[in-house]
Amino acid sequence: MIKAILIFNNHGKPRLLKFYHQYTEDQQQAILREVFQIVSKREDNVCNFLESVSLITGTDDKLIYRHYATLYFVFCVDSSESELGILDLIQVFVETLDKCFENVCELDLIFHVDRVHYILQEIVMGGMVLETNMNEILLRVNEQEKIEKQEKKVVSTDQHVRLKTPMGPSNSEILKLPYQSGAL
Repeated sequence: MIKAILIFNNHGKPRLLKFYHQYTEDQQQAILREVFQIVSKREDNVCNFLESVSLITGTDDKLIYRHYATLYFVFCVDSSESELGILDLIQVFVETLDKCFENVCELDLIFHVDRVHYILQEIVMGGMVLETNMNEILLRVNEQEKIEKQEKKVVSTDQHVRLKTPMGPSNSEILKLPYQSGAL
């Protein structure tokens, strides 16, 4: 089972953190620091996974990661997950991001965090892998974008109608109210 997905840059700044187990914010920050210290010190020509890493939970976990340009994609998994399967999953995730953002970069992850989370949810949910076929993932992402465009169109049309419709009586209608003598 996948316990966490961490994406951070070469300086350790988190760009996406997704935890599938309950951790406090302090524990999440400690995990991020520990993982960054372990992974950033490794050379690019060494193996992309580490076994028997004891994070905050004290259990033996595996870190499986890939380093692309300025970003580290790290999956923290339990011992039941296949290292090569997770490496392939990271590759699918990065290629899907690359197709969606046309040459994905760190700024895309910062400014389009909602789309990145949506893509990730199409691949992994609750720590379990849902989909590994990039074409299926892209199909779902495109369907979601169509729905969002339709909703924007409806909202903008609705706002346009509201602007043309008066909200309550106008000043001229208020002034035409009949005067009632002895009302006070």
